[in-house]
Amino acid sequence: MVAVRLGCAERDRVDAHSVVEGLPTAAEIAEASAKVEEPSKNQVLVMHAGSVVGYATIRWWQERDDTWLYLHRGYLLPEHRRQGIGSAMLDWAEGRIRRLVEQHGTVRTAVIGANAMASEQDATSLLLTAGYRRVFSLVELGLGDLRLLPDGGGELPPGMRTGPIGTSDYRAAWRTVVDSYADAGFTPQWPFQDFVDNADPACWRAAWNGRDMVGVALCSLRRHDVGEVEELSVRADHRRLGIGRALLLDGLRSLHEQGATTARLFTGTANPHRSFDLYESVGFQRRNEYVRYRKPLA
Repeated sequence: MVAVRLGCAERDRVDAHSVVEGLPTAAEIAEASAKVEEPSKNQVLVMHAGSVVGYATIRWWQERDDTWLYLHRGYLLPEHRRQGIGSAMLDWAEGRIRRLVEQHGTVRTAVIGANAMASEQDATSLLLTAGYRRVFSLVELGLGDLRLLPDGGGELPPGMRTGPIGTSDYRAAWRTVVDSYADAGFTPQWPFQDFVDNADPACWRAAWNGRDMVGVALCSLRRHDVGEVEELSVRADHRRLGIGRALLLDGLRSLHEQGATTARLFTGTANPHRSFDLYESVGFQRRNEYVRYRKPLA
């Protein structure tokens, strides 16, 4: 499976250091596969002459508006494309999803989803031909050298401060992020226990107005010395005050102190809060676009 991903990299213009969809190691693929429910039924390999030349995986979750999204993602070596194999993988995924929907009793709220990078021309063509429509996209941005962060520029209004997030702050931090997505579409539900189970607070930072938490920057160190800004959220009543910029710079400096040399983040292209301006103002540049497609069950 690793060889398949490596074999697709040049044709699909894969960014090896992407935090959205890069080039995973065997251990990372094994870890991800272990999280697939009933992997023997919801993950399929494509074999040719005794070798794996492609694979597809199905996952599902419930979104904030109660939609059940059943997402499939497939990879196929370029030399085996345009022979009907990709279509066969797609047919398998859709058939399996329909059976899952029946088992789960989610037919009234279920949709089929698929991902493809904007640079994946073959996958994009296959999905559009099969009746999928684009519903939203994410753009990944990269900061090439954390040593070059701008000096200053992270000043807060009087009475506000930033600092680390402790375990006693977890619920406030989780609520700050969840509330920031209150009006966002296509957003998975995020239970507090999931937040706790995946907590990695070494580079997490929050902003307080007195004793009230008003914003968070959740940053983590990834492999290849790459830091990721996983979340940057500021309460609606405290936006446009420079809090987001102060948190972002504080989090990036924390990543650098922990050994990161570069940083990545991703944000929705429909983000109404002008986040691109903020990220680009500290040196981030756009890398690739990741598109989510959907198709009705019928």
